[in-house]
Amino acid sequence: MTAPTRSLVLWFPDWPITAFVREAVSPPKPDAAVAVFANNVVVACSWAARAHGVRRGQKRRDAQALCPGLQVVPADAVRDARAFAPVVARVEEHAPGVHVVRPGLCAVKARGPARYYGGELEAARMLIRLLDDDGFAGVRASVADGVFTAEQAARTADVDEPVRVVPPGEAGAFLAPLSITTLDDDEFGSLLSRLGVHTLGELAGLPVERMRERFGERGVRLHALAGGLDSQPVLPRTPPPELHRDVAFEPPLELADQIAFGMRVAAEEFIARLGAHDLVCTELRVVLTGDRGERSERVWLHPGSFDAAGVVDRVRWQLAEDAQGIFGSGVAGVHIEPEAVDAAAHHARGLFGAGPDERVHHALSRVQAMLGHRAVLTPVIGGGRWLAERQVLVPWGDRAVTAKERTRPWPGSLPDPLPATVYPEPRLVGVTDIAGAPVTVGERDALSAPPAVLETAGQRRRIQEWAGPWPISERGWDPLRARRAHRFQVVDADGGAWLLVVEEGEWRAEGRYD
Repeated sequence: MTAPTRSLVLWFPDWPITAFVREAVSPPKPDAAVAVFANNVVVACSWAARAHGVRRGQKRRDAQALCPGLQVVPADAVRDARAFAPVVARVEEHAPGVHVVRPGLCAVKARGPARYYGGELEAARMLIRLLDDDGFAGVRASVADGVFTAEQAARTADVDEPVRVVPPGEAGAFLAPLSITTLDDDEFGSLLSRLGVHTLGELAGLPVERMRERFGERGVRLHALAGGLDSQPVLPRTPPPELHRDVAFEPPLELADQIAFGMRVAAEEFIARLGAHDLVCTELRVVLTGDRGERSERVWLHPGSFDAAGVVDRVRWQLAEDAQGIFGSGVAGVHIEPEAVDAAAHHARGLFGAGPDERVHHALSRVQAMLGHRAVLTPVIGGGRWLAERQVLVPWGDRAVTAKERTRPWPGSLPDPLPATVYPEPRLVGVTDIAGAPVTVGERDALSAPPAVLETAGQRRRIQEWAGPWPISERGWDPLRARRAHRFQVVDADGGAWLLVVEEGEWRAEGRYD
């Protein structure tokens, strides 16, 4: 195996926290306890959270038990990568050829910056100062043989001296006392720990032939890492094309028509840049910045792909929706960037057109452009216990966000099949027993008598079959919004099937099975 090349690594501690703070509409205070969770496990936490005992790898309930005021943030790999992209671009201005290991960790070949800035230590310190001036405090840097060794060296650097250099050829000696868990392979580390191998030095001392026999090429790879023989090369990334556009208004503008007019040229250039790379934008991120630092950010969707007019429309609609927050001081700038792109060939018009779908899309888009974002709505099925709640209207072009809601377990929700007719407002009906007395439901869900007659719209129908009651209890902790009701399914003598609800002594028809 060839000797690893010298690598200069920049490590940003707790990067998921940094990314969240930099993109949050209302950033938490510097001393706030914040933790990022993935699968209910802590993956990153702020220094204030660590002061309360929160650590990476903890269960959510354990972390909240240690810090009841902990702010819980879901992990978002896209957010981490998006926030890290401008950092990488900034580093590339002074040390070209950046290799992004993951958001929060990048590497460059040390030889070029070291020769230019007068040494490995000087080059690393220069990058640290550069990032500190840009507001990234606490960054650690290191230079070592290979990316793996350099990463571990950066993690051992401290605040007083954030740069650590491992001399050439001493990677194995540096790694030897580190724990086997440093390899970040839980299964492999657990097995070796049970076999009595607890440090990287002990792993590197094992015969490589035995590692190959027992673990295959995976074991050989980890054995080489433990010995400081990292074969992972630094692969400079290909900088992505600059597809975003920024428009600044001086002085800030307050009228939506003025802002939309000022965005027309930028929108055309935005679409032209995408076209030059044979791409189209299917999801658009629009960021509005107010004169006093207010920020409005939203991702807009499109049923097909954006054109220049569609981009301007989204800016106008966002201005209309956020007028109360932004117009108070005027809009100082607009940033547009593609959140998702697709190959232009996938959106090319057919030789003979796309038929009715294209005409429908064109007509609805024109109406929406003239009347506003919520002028054209499409119905989708959402989640909930009540049938009327499950009817959700989504603006044309937006992706329905209710798909996950339909798969959630909703205790008290009605199982399939659902009634074909759902009344927007449940209709008042009457249910009586065979003696003509109203049927009621007691505190323990017991009926006063079996239902015998259903009265709807002045008609009396004999109940032939019935099932229930099925209790529904909502928001018992809130006296003002608490609801408690019981559902019934009944079949009348004419074969009509009804879904009935009794709440506070009143019977209502929620739907009908046609």
